[in-house]
Amino acid sequence: MAHVRLFRHYIHLPFVILGLIDFSVLVCSFSLAAFFRYFGDAGFFLENLVFVLPSAVVFAAANLLVMISIGVHQARLEEGMSGMMLRTILALIVGVPVAGFTYLLASEWLWYLGSSGVLTTASVFGFFLLGIVRSVFFAVAGKDAFKRKVLVLGSGFRANQLLEDLKTPFNRKGFRLSGFVPLPGEKREVPEEHLIYPGTTLQQYIHKYPVSEIVVAVDDRRKGLPMEDLLECKMEGVKIVDGATFYERESRKVALEMISHGWLVFSDGFTVSSVFGVGKRSLDILAATVLLIAGLPLMVLTAIAIKIEDGLKSPVFYSQERVGLNGQVFKVYKFRSMITDAEKNGAVWASKNDSRVTHVGEFIRKVRIDELPQIFNVLNGTMAFVGPRPERPVFVQQLSEKIPFYSERHRVKPGVTGWAQLCFAYADNEEDTREKLRYDLYYIKNQSLLLDLLIIIQTVEVVLFKKGSR
Repeated sequence: MAHVRLFRHYIHLPFVILGLIDFSVLVCSFSLAAFFRYFGDAGFFLENLVFVLPSAVVFAAANLLVMISIGVHQARLEEGMSGMMLRTILALIVGVPVAGFTYLLASEWLWYLGSSGVLTTASVFGFFLLGIVRSVFFAVAGKDAFKRKVLVLGSGFRANQLLEDLKTPFNRKGFRLSGFVPLPGEKREVPEEHLIYPGTTLQQYIHKYPVSEIVVAVDDRRKGLPMEDLLECKMEGVKIVDGATFYERESRKVALEMISHGWLVFSDGFTVSSVFGVGKRSLDILAATVLLIAGLPLMVLTAIAIKIEDGLKSPVFYSQERVGLNGQVFKVYKFRSMITDAEKNGAVWASKNDSRVTHVGEFIRKVRIDELPQIFNVLNGTMAFVGPRPERPVFVQQLSEKIPFYSERHRVKPGVTGWAQLCFAYADNEEDTREKLRYDLYYIKNQSLLLDLLIIIQTVEVVLFKKGSR
């Protein structure tokens, strides 16, 4: 199995394993630091290990949380081992005061976290041990040890969509494509080099060439599927999965071209309980309050900078109509980052190197400071902390006519941050908006408090590394 699903969110299994390995390594690193600092004798240390472990576990948990927040593990895919280790250094530096803060909260049982010498030594040990253990891990994982062999039934439009969207190494993290089996009479769009002609039943084929999963990606099931053959394969232990569900799981977005209203109705997800609603609102208020307290100095400095650039009479904030929950229009608040008459000729898409953006505006956009006033939208209930980004009514009307299921993104409150913002760059045209909708629908379908927490934590990476900002 290459994925685990926690609270309806798919997490790639190697990352889960790597996280557990990192946690164990960090526990060992802290224990080593405590041994050299306070013990020196192995027998004496083992006798008192029970007193060291609470501090070691909290140290490991604090550092792992920071690593997740700045995307250390995902960096291995995009930036290589060097990029991953550079982010690890940053995480371990930040982790020292974070772990030290926990000592202030529970000093009566986290004794060893009160020593800065142990914390810094543990971080140094951790860096070197993590580098060694990760190198061994990736040497094994790089040989497809965690990947499933997948056979696709179909060779038409849907099958080709899977091939095109999931063929990159970044998307194909958890599986290897064995090939595509065309159905009789099906219009073939998959290139010939990817096609497989079994010459026998699927059951006989998988006996000779084992696979762990068969993905059904045919354009028209009414023309007939080899149901008995698929059932035999399922009885053999091969997982049978629908193409749209497979796409969602592997790419963590919804395939607009492969779904219908029927799929939305019968698929798992799109359910919200009252308990979740209360929990989400509580999380919104907590996150907004913390951000308001932490960001207040930045907000004051930003207001001063805007006044200095544009004059004392210039407005610091601006409000704009956006479409929210159930299509209701509300006012969203931001720091003004454009000239005061930026839209005198009507609403237009924001674009890269937009000439309407001021010097201060360019900076606050890059570091996302311009979004901070939306804290008040979260507190007054018109927005959530996590959700699809709200769009302007004029654009919503245009996009709803052109993009299928676009109005479904208004089933939840819009958010300050969201799944699409983490996974995709800034949208400044219709095609980009279509791509972001795929991620928004994934969020709406699989929303949970765990996913919200994950998005909030990883938003730190967006702010620190300017991912997706414009």
